[in-house]
Amino acid sequence: MEGVLVRKIKKICVFCGANSGKDVAFVNAAFHLGKVLGKRKIDLVYGGGKLGLMGCVSTAVAQHERQVLGIIPSAFTINNLVGETCGKEIKVATMQERLVMMMELSDAFITLPGGFGTLEELFQMISWAQLNIHNKPIGVLNINGFFNGLLSFVDHAVKQEFITPRARKILISATTADELVDKLQAFRFEPDPALSKLKWSPSSSQKEKLDLTLRL
Repeated sequence: MEGVLVRKIKKICVFCGANSGKDVAFVNAAFHLGKVLGKRKIDLVYGGGKLGLMGCVSTAVAQHERQVLGIIPSAFTINNLVGETCGKEIKVATMQERLVMMMELSDAFITLPGGFGTLEELFQMISWAQLNIHNKPIGVLNINGFFNGLLSFVDHAVKQEFITPRARKILISATTADELVDKLQAFRFEPDPALSKLKWSPSSSQKEKLDLTLRL
């Protein structure tokens, strides 16, 4: 990364499955990502609990003596549905409130394998970046080709002119944790000239933020 201005990243939000998945490589990669974050002195923001890959990455970060913050809807804490959060926990009322807080408290985002919820979080962050609500880097850790189909679909949408080449650059991918963090640190946000004119006032109500569900 010589000659490249490196973005300072202190906290990374990780989106991933509450299941471990079929391939043991997913679990190993989640633990390794936590180890990499710990060695680089990067704290973790995640969805709380200890299930699946979420539990793996949070446990690994904590073991390397970095701060872990779980942001969890109160509904998930009833009857200990997702297990005990590894680190500090903030309870919120809704899923959208959770995502807004994740965005505000993190410097970058990494997505590991997961299901519909994980994909929703990933694409919500991408659409908010496209709308110039934030300018933080977003990446997927493509373990054993898990995201190959998704990346191919995004490229297909570019060819069909539903996603611009500029917007395509928002989504970063790598096959190893170290490579992905390096790419996040080197990321340079290129706002769309038209969308960059949008003004999202800090004084806007929380409801306005939470109601943002544009599908781009």
